[in-house]
Amino acid sequence: MSVKVRFAPSPTGKIHVGNVRAALLNFLFARKEGGTFMLRSDDTDQARSTKAFEDGIQTDLGWLGLTHDEFARQSERFGDYDKVSEWLKDKGFLYPCYETSDELDRKRKLQRARGLPPVYDRAALTLSDGEKAAFEAEGRKPHWRFKLSQTPVQWNDLIRGDVSVDTSAVSDPVLIREDGMYLYTLPSCIDDVDFGITHVIRGEDHVTNTATQVEIFRVLIELRGAGQVPQFAHHSLLVGADGQGLSKRLGSLSIEGMREAGIEAAAITSLLARLGTSDPVQPVPDLADLVEGFSFDKMGRAPARFDMDELATLNAKILHETPYEKVSDRLSADGVTEEIWTTVRGNVETLKDAVAWKAVIDGPVEPVIADEDRAFTTSAAALVPDAPLTDESWGALTAALKEATDRKGKGLFMPLRLALTGQPHGPDMAVMFRLIGAQKARARLLGETA
Repeated sequence: MSVKVRFAPSPTGKIHVGNVRAALLNFLFARKEGGTFMLRSDDTDQARSTKAFEDGIQTDLGWLGLTHDEFARQSERFGDYDKVSEWLKDKGFLYPCYETSDELDRKRKLQRARGLPPVYDRAALTLSDGEKAAFEAEGRKPHWRFKLSQTPVQWNDLIRGDVSVDTSAVSDPVLIREDGMYLYTLPSCIDDVDFGITHVIRGEDHVTNTATQVEIFRVLIELRGAGQVPQFAHHSLLVGADGQGLSKRLGSLSIEGMREAGIEAAAITSLLARLGTSDPVQPVPDLADLVEGFSFDKMGRAPARFDMDELATLNAKILHETPYEKVSDRLSADGVTEEIWTTVRGNVETLKDAVAWKAVIDGPVEPVIADEDRAFTTSAAALVPDAPLTDESWGALTAALKEATDRKGKGLFMPLRLALTGQPHGPDMAVMFRLIGAQKARARLLGETA
């Protein structure tokens, strides 16, 4: 069996770490199995879906390296959905319901008051033709529910193991709204059958939905005379570092926002691929290595904690090992040369930091000199040679100052670093001193902005 998976976002907003994790797991599994990774735009909600969001999703996935092999758009398949829905109505699998939202809400409240689960009571199945006509005369339009078998649905989940859901404890799902709009479930199931999706990999919040969809799959396969019920893998959901859900924070965790903040694609994929697994979280710059190490057997069921601080740490570690040729296209326009990058990369968290260190080298920099260190830095300025500086110039300067002032350690080096760079920490001063140059170094040691 050739593996085929799909990532199916709705283009109603920007994708974030929560749904990108699902995309990544689908991609890794497909590549590991030599299969097909499909991107499907679930744009049936025409009022909220936009081409801009759809394009943004493809841009974000492409930036992460999650390139798709096939693409489909649900808004181009309404004719197929209409044919299937008419067949389901004719066969009695879809039945019309006329309750309003308020009436359904009252029913649920009564059921809870009696200690009963808020499951739809199937009252619409007993409506006579006259009662339906009366509702129609009132101006009511029906919504359409799928008639479940009310029996246990079982499957072997690739992450959770054996799962059983009794559909008698589940409301018959609404597949078509009063305005004729298809809800997510029916088009998704039709597409999965028609496109030959073999595995559905998604969050554990869909487990109950899977039971109802398995029943829909079985009916659709009967209609098509071909197809198969996909295998399922329900992964744990992401929570914040504090263990709380991410739902209220996902807007600030969009992939676009992270990219603009300077987070590297490899940092995101390295973290999301390993969260909730038995593998350690560590920098994995090459997606091929993540593919090689992917296995559902490594995935646990406990919520996976997403921590922005951990992502920032990974980002820095990746950049610290990144050669200039991998980032030159993003740095050369700002004048960051290979020499500067090699010098400063151990002190950056994002590429923007490299540009900031380039500005420190070029100046102007306002020196930071404490009153008690002013005489010391003035003495240092007098020792800066007129000749071009070399990598040995820093050692010669500090050795002379140590002998002349008896300063050593932090008392020797920190005042010089603060005067020359304005920063208490940073790259190796031997190279920075040479890059800054004698003229600017002398001026800064004298307390001049240069």
